[in-house]
Amino acid sequence: MPSSEPLPLYGKEYKTDPYPLYRKLRDEGPVHRVNFPSGVNAWLVTGYEAAQSALTDDRLGKNHDLGNSAWRERAAIMPEPQHSQLQVHLLHQDPPKHTVMRKLVTEAFTPRNVERKRARFERLATELLDAALGTAGTPTTGPTNAPDSGVVDVVSAFAAHFPFRVLAEVIGLPAPIAARFDRDWGKVVQPVGPADPQRPVYEGRLRGLQSYIAEVVEHKRTHPDDDLLTKLVRAHDAGEITKEEQDSIVFQLLVAGQEPVTNQITTALVALLRHPAELRRLQEAVTGDMSDADRALLARAVEELLRYDSAFELTTWRFFAEDSDLFGTTVPAGDSVIVSLCAANRDPERFPDADTLDLDRTPNPHLAFGHGIHFCPGAALARVELQIALRALLTRLPQIRLAVPDEDLVWVGAVLARGVNELPVAYGPPDDAAPRGGCPVQH
Repeated sequence: MPSSEPLPLYGKEYKTDPYPLYRKLRDEGPVHRVNFPSGVNAWLVTGYEAAQSALTDDRLGKNHDLGNSAWRERAAIMPEPQHSQLQVHLLHQDPPKHTVMRKLVTEAFTPRNVERKRARFERLATELLDAALGTAGTPTTGPTNAPDSGVVDVVSAFAAHFPFRVLAEVIGLPAPIAARFDRDWGKVVQPVGPADPQRPVYEGRLRGLQSYIAEVVEHKRTHPDDDLLTKLVRAHDAGEITKEEQDSIVFQLLVAGQEPVTNQITTALVALLRHPAELRRLQEAVTGDMSDADRALLARAVEELLRYDSAFELTTWRFFAEDSDLFGTTVPAGDSVIVSLCAANRDPERFPDADTLDLDRTPNPHLAFGHGIHFCPGAALARVELQIALRALLTRLPQIRLAVPDEDLVWVGAVLARGVNELPVAYGPPDDAAPRGGCPVQH
């Protein structure tokens, strides 16, 4: 039975490494009372089988209207009018509305459409690394003219920008408008309560992002094209979706469409840096002309890195419309239910040696992109982005290693996400026998 006192899911120790806690919770049972930084108490589902079941449970709805007053007082803290105008996107909808809205976005993210743009995405990665390393016209593969050695922050130089530039290409966001997007706006998904001293900053981000969305929508209305953003505007004008739903989908695309990939690049690279043998093996495979076996290894590696440390740590809220049984625990109506994707992906009942990074793991039915009707529609795009990003970074940064001690990495404090804010790495021959900033460690 769940403990009478909710466990806190926050703090530096938890955000740095949540897996010991998840291991303990899985051993105790599938459902646990937990507490979030906002003060929200929720029910956390751990374990692979329980997670799959909860993610396909028709009794659990996503619409915020199902949340009870206790949840709404603490969790629904985005102020009006923004809450009503930006929080009715796909993640907060149930069928049949969810079905209509999801159909509008899925075509742009099909594996076929994504693969057609792979070469373009590779050029974007090259351009970013050219700028970061002070080179020009250097191919992503093969020898480079980059400096022999140096230090670079992977986040500010690459991971913070690559996913958004890719996303802009896919959804039809014009380059001049894309260039004005402020990544700081993405922090609107990190709760800031009404009494928090940072509340005015938070509300300023909301207003800035909402104005930006209005500009994007108006541009697409006056300059239509064959792209996803134009499709959303036309769906609104045809009465298929409301203005709030249109704006919310754009909001979801701009924020959820890029920050998780930024974080996943960092979690993947940190995992590799902590496993030098696997890092060297993958680096050798992706450098130069890749064979079919090399490409297969890269694809497997991405799946394993998604499983091993997923950037989307927890799902968003789900609610029962009435008091309901969840794996032997009675959950009151309107209480929030959260599924831990990271806990499920390390479940030894489903994955042998679950805490081991195994680039040859197959099959690998991880839940990093969720499961059921809310499975991430951008999964195919994210996979390609990660393949391209890892290949580019490992090719352009030979002998890559942490440039700071592992314990100095600062993990993001966002409730649902995993990743690091900065990832300084050294590359090229070290100045002396010891790797700069500390040796990569097994974890």
